[in-house]
Amino acid sequence: QVQLVESGGGLVQAGGSLTLSCVASGNIETINHMAWFRQAPGNQRELVANIILDGSTTYADSVKGRFLISRDDAKNTGYLQMNSLKPEETGVYYCNAGVTTTYAVQFEFDFWGQGTQVTVSS
Repeated sequence: QVQLVESGGGLVQAGGSLTLSCVASGNIETINHMAWFRQAPGNQRELVANIILDGSTTYADSVKGRFLISRDDAKNTGYLQMNSLKPEETGVYYCNAGVTTTYAVQFEFDFWGQGTQVTVSS
């Protein structure tokens, strides 16, 4: 199986920066996409950013120009650099990855990390 472990969350003042990491481990063949979602209590989980195998990225409109998603395939790790954070961006940030495994190389499975809390104070 594949496991995603997130880290880097914490408390930051509005306007500050934080970088999240997502380390994938297990029987990995390829990681086709790595994405970050945010969920606040009472809110729906929403996509923040995504990066696919060729390095192409997409961002939610609200974070364009402030957040940067990246990946280090040698380390099976994804990152989300968050700059100029806003209080409304407080929430639990989850890593999501689309993975092909060595035991099922023709199929992609989605995996989720445990989430890491990001709190932006005003």
